[in-house]
Amino acid sequence: MGGDLEAPLTEATAAFLRSYLTRLPADHPHHRARVTAFAFGDSPALAKELAALVLAGHKRATASLPAQFEADGAPLPEAGDVSIVTLGDGTPVAIIETTEVRLVPFGAVDAAFASAEGEGDRSLAWWRAAHTAFFGRVLARLGGRLDDSSLVVCERFRLLCAGRIPE
Repeated sequence: MGGDLEAPLTEATAAFLRSYLTRLPADHPHHRARVTAFAFGDSPALAKELAALVLAGHKRATASLPAQFEADGAPLPEAGDVSIVTLGDGTPVAIIETTEVRLVPFGAVDAAFASAEGEGDRSLAWWRAAHTAFFGRVLARLGGRLDDSSLVVCERFRLLCAGRIPE
């Protein structure tokens, strides 16, 4: 579940990114990639849970709504974007690269994508129930409503750099 879509880089996130970039050749495309920082979900507990799934290799996709990007004045993600995954308090714990972005009607999100999100029991039924609740909370703030035709930003990513979640 996507959350804060584009927070400014803090000193901690910038330092985490610099540490990753120093390991790459000077001509590597990540030196020129669009970089964002965000926490998954809409609460510190959910951000920690979902970040742990990324670090464990279970979560390789996320879903958000175009309206979230519009509200933040942010562009939709694109393949090649680099993101710093943070906890709810802004602590950086991972760097990911977007590998695919598709706009899909909510009712057409498939089981393979639900499984790639790595949440719950990884089933499509679990995904639909959890995202109906999550997107409902998001849209309640933004003044919209969710139905099967609502577009979802289905983003796949790969883990580039794994930190750790503090105890």
